[in-house]
Amino acid sequence: MTDLVILAGGKGTRIKKLIGNIPKPLAKFNKIKFLDYLLNFYCKFNINNIFIIAGYKGNLIYNKYHGVTKNSVKINCIVEKYPIGTGGALKFIKKKLSNNFFVVNGDSIHDFDIFELFKIKKKNLQVISLCNIKKKINSHKKFNNLKLKENIVKFSDSKKNINISSGVYLFDKSIFKFFKKKIISLENDIIFNLIKKEKIKGIIKKNNFFIDIDTPQDFKKTEKKLFQLFYKPAIFLDRDNTINIDKGYTHKIVNFKFKIKMLNFLKKVKKNYHLFIITNQAGIAHGIFKTKDLIKLHRYIKKFLYSNNKKTFINDLRYCPFHPKAKLKKYRKKSLFRKPGNLMIEDLFKTWLINRKKSFFIGDQIKDKIAAMKSNIKFVWANEKLNKKIPIN
Repeated sequence: MTDLVILAGGKGTRIKKLIGNIPKPLAKFNKIKFLDYLLNFYCKFNINNIFIIAGYKGNLIYNKYHGVTKNSVKINCIVEKYPIGTGGALKFIKKKLSNNFFVVNGDSIHDFDIFELFKIKKKNLQVISLCNIKKKINSHKKFNNLKLKENIVKFSDSKKNINISSGVYLFDKSIFKFFKKKIISLENDIIFNLIKKEKIKGIIKKNNFFIDIDTPQDFKKTEKKLFQLFYKPAIFLDRDNTINIDKGYTHKIVNFKFKIKMLNFLKKVKKNYHLFIITNQAGIAHGIFKTKDLIKLHRYIKKFLYSNNKKTFINDLRYCPFHPKAKLKKYRKKSLFRKPGNLMIEDLFKTWLINRKKSFFIGDQIKDKIAAMKSNIKFVWANEKLNKKIPIN
């Protein structure tokens, strides 16, 4: 498993007039925090942990996100006691990280499959992603004009074909041998010197979405661009007997069998819909299995769909462990999150840009249909011909 680090410590000095006294990643666009867009994007991947390193007013980030599990990914927040630079903050959590780990900037999004970086990763050689732009930019970064030669990143003098770092890195722990000082910048000290020594590889992603909120000019364009990238209809999926063959309180990987019909359908709709799993999990309430078992199974589901179903992503997961007749007291209560209640669905509308009118719920029980109706979403039975009921494009 691989971890991911989000560097979210900047003050946002250049955009302070636009965001006020909050950390940059908490700026809102379309009523959704930028950090939620980041987490929505990265948690779809087969990642074990996300570490958010916060600095300026980091308690605001810590209080909201620390200890949360999103789409089967555990989120941990670390708040710097005093500024030690992006490199110093990264070194601080060295022992907690997997051997290979991603690092991303908390003020930018580059829309591509980050696991493609593994294709060129070699031991003791780090990897960065580049994005291609058509015009020259004014940047405070030292390496805003780069090129590749046999996948090795070099500095470029070109004024026409400009490649910049998009702030997505794949490292292994050998990188920490370059961290000589306590206070150090990852980009200006580490990455810059690795490029000079030709010790870093890269890939260029052309025509992929990229946005950086670090300047007032880019900040003002962000809301529209994020809407263009994220706004789409959703397919809300019941799990047991919809995605998989129901064997009763399915919670072990060995017993989880996908329905071939559903796999084929998901391949066809994955580009044009958000895919969400909405599932009651009373097995937790009855003590049959634990939350960690559910998380382990859903990590398997995500990995399988990515590896064996042409990079199908489950964009998010909502589950309800409560039941009015639960064996375990802490789960014994009525909850509107439990279907036929619709709060799991409505909770997703708070942090995702979803076209409600064109969304669908696929399920196998009347409680699924009732939940869909409460949220004004079209309902389709799982045993119907999905291709005829739900538009592919």
